[in-house]
Amino acid sequence: MIYLLEDDDSIRNFVVYALNNSGFETVGFESPAAFREAMHKELPELILLDIMLPEEDGISILKKLRAVPETCKLPIIMLTAKASEYDKVIGLDNGADDYIAKPFGTMELISRIRALLRRTSSASKNTEEFKIGGLYVCPSKHIVRADGQDVVLTYKEFEILTLLMKNEGTVFSRDMLLQKVWGYDYFGESRTVDVHIRTLRSKLGECGELIQTVRGVGYKIGEGSK
Repeated sequence: MIYLLEDDDSIRNFVVYALNNSGFETVGFESPAAFREAMHKELPELILLDIMLPEEDGISILKKLRAVPETCKLPIIMLTAKASEYDKVIGLDNGADDYIAKPFGTMELISRIRALLRRTSSASKNTEEFKIGGLYVCPSKHIVRADGQDVVLTYKEFEILTLLMKNEGTVFSRDMLLQKVWGYDYFGESRTVDVHIRTLRSKLGECGELIQTVRGVGYKIGEGSK
């Protein structure tokens, strides 16, 4: 099941028609209120979310979905007329898995949906837990603990930390982190990674010292890091 929240009737009807004809059971919603009511009854496999909406903007809805365990890992693609790099950064940094600017092609949308569902299907099978020093991460339950204390991270901070924990001792360049965490179509700068690492270290307290800067290369995690 795919949910589409889009207030433009022509776009909503077209996307629902195209996806249903491509084998995806899809339901469209005109307003955030109708969308929320449906979410209480049944959770979808994927959400297509517009930004410019009546009642409440899509970024606010995205933040709320990422803030609760029931929907924090739901695949979400933003569909919006806001196509600037800044708008993409805002959407992706707040937890969107992908971002498609209007107008978009039907084949591209379907391809993006299939690719995202493949990635999340594979990730959902992961029941691993990771512990390094006083730092504990459980990806499937979206849990982070530093010296026994629960830590609240943004979606991207959690993705960075999980990637580093899964690959203890491996050095990731800034470009690698951008590609793996922000996605293949993210046109950002390496300073984006530096800012996220800095806030991540701060939130982890003393455990933040486990994240080591490898000068001129990037970052890695492991005990003994300074």
